[in-house]
Amino acid sequence: MTGAARDLRIRQGGPADAPAVLGMLDAAVAWMNGRGNTEQWGTTPFSRTPDGPSRVERYTTDNDPYIAELDGTPVGALVLDHGPSPRMPIAPAGEPERYVRLLVSDRRHAGLGVGAALLAHAVEETRRAGVRLLRVDCWAGGGGELVAFYERNGFTPTDRFLSGQWPGQVLAQRVD
Repeated sequence: MTGAARDLRIRQGGPADAPAVLGMLDAAVAWMNGRGNTEQWGTTPFSRTPDGPSRVERYTTDNDPYIAELDGTPVGALVLDHGPSPRMPIAPAGEPERYVRLLVSDRRHAGLGVGAALLAHAVEETRRAGVRLLRVDCWAGGGGELVAFYERNGFTPTDRFLSGQWPGQVLAQRVD
């Protein structure tokens, strides 16, 4: 682990973090588009989509947001919920679960393990809640890099789905 990763601090987020999260999402769209990926999150920055800012606001008020910081600056965000978005065609787990509704990191800090640290925090929060199942869904297009990222972080693919033309993958991790 690099020195910067050791200095990473994860704290509870809230409504005041919505602008930073929105900025990270906008930067992620630009980064993906710069790599030729216009399918995952489209080409319009979240801040300019009709429901983008209000959606991020809901993430920070209606769910459990966590913010990763380096030297007091937000560099990543994770949002946990008790199930998948009702907008997604995903079957209920059939048991209590925690669900990663959002994971984003500041691309300027790529390679420092911010996403992995936030996922490890999600496992701890799931365990602390006495829940044994942590799930996430992600874009399964392209070369499958995002699915592979979650697999490297302890998740196992379960169900594939389509949301319109958007190919998705549900992954799960058992928490003891």
